[in-house]
Amino acid sequence: MTDLKDVLARDISARSESMEAHLIAIRRDIHAHPELGFDTVRTAKLVEQELLRLGLKPSTGVGRTGVMVDIVGDRPGKTLLLRADMDALPIHEQTGLPFSSTFPGKMHACGHDIHTATLLGVAAILPHYRAQLKGTVRLIFQPAEETPESGAEAMIADGAAEEVDLAITLHNKPELAAGEIALTRGASTASSDEFDVVVYGKSTHAARPHMGTDPIIAAVNLISQLQTIISRELDPANSAVLTIGHIHGGSTHNIISDSCLIQGTVRAKSPEARAHIETAFKRICAGVALSLNTRIEVNYQRGVPPLMNDDALIDALEPILSHQFGKPIIAKPSASFGAEDFSLFTERAPGCQIHIGSGAPGRDDHLHNSDYQPDERSIHAGTQALARLAIDLLSQ
Repeated sequence: MTDLKDVLARDISARSESMEAHLIAIRRDIHAHPELGFDTVRTAKLVEQELLRLGLKPSTGVGRTGVMVDIVGDRPGKTLLLRADMDALPIHEQTGLPFSSTFPGKMHACGHDIHTATLLGVAAILPHYRAQLKGTVRLIFQPAEETPESGAEAMIADGAAEEVDLAITLHNKPELAAGEIALTRGASTASSDEFDVVVYGKSTHAARPHMGTDPIIAAVNLISQLQTIISRELDPANSAVLTIGHIHGGSTHNIISDSCLIQGTVRAKSPEARAHIETAFKRICAGVALSLNTRIEVNYQRGVPPLMNDDALIDALEPILSHQFGKPIIAKPSASFGAEDFSLFTERAPGCQIHIGSGAPGRDDHLHNSDYQPDERSIHAGTQALARLAIDLLSQ
């Protein structure tokens, strides 16, 4: 007796393989024309035209330049959101590929061109399985994932997350060979918060320090004490990163300045650690100000939260993806402290991030690198993965 799940796995793989060359061509077109932030006008138009070609009815201008389309099953049920990001990075490409960026200083160095092509592949496959779907698969193509102003936030404000029950995104991972699939438990990415701290003193001649208050001395003490939040207040198993990226104070050799600026970032892998660091940060600033007779002004800005993978969803995806790819796919903890604004969706619905291997043979690639050359076979793998999990999750 033929196992219907085996038939489904073969069908999805065959459909994905049949369009692989077309999806690679789309990816190369997007790669040659990278756009930053919310300026993904050409990319969004390409996505819209491809969805229309497939007989779908996309909504455009969602979150300014995002595209969204619902694929509705024949039976009512849950809504599953799948996201691809579309924006590039302000990096000058050095790959020398025939489809290299035609825009100096802009490059798809994070593989969002891969993501967009992959989700278009999913859009082509899922309408063939409407009869099996209980509910709706919402595909969103998001701008501005790489910028402080979040495209996810903008799309959510325009209704992209309304009535969503589950939310899943994918990301290419060059540390894994092309075609490999990885799931993670706990936080997939970290929160990303920033701070601007100004230490105010009283200027005076360097030879008369007693006549003023030295903000640089206070800043040095402050930086040292802030690092103890990570080393002495957090569980090492649930660690975080606090980095001072910029410090500026004074103008010349022999003057104690009036102020000193400190800027940096905080990354945490849990909401609890994130909240603790912010509280401790402000406490230490207040303590240093008191002990060294300075005034310290703190502007602590929360960015995106950590992307927390939902355990129940991961439990469901492990057997689905293992069956599709014919090998065990077991979720493991993530070591990444990168940030991802898809976490704004997973704050609103159970969700997760799937990693698709994109490492090319003989290369040692890394994201956000001017010579990044992902293996395009990752598009075929990602298309299979997202299509299969959507069908199985909405057939239960």
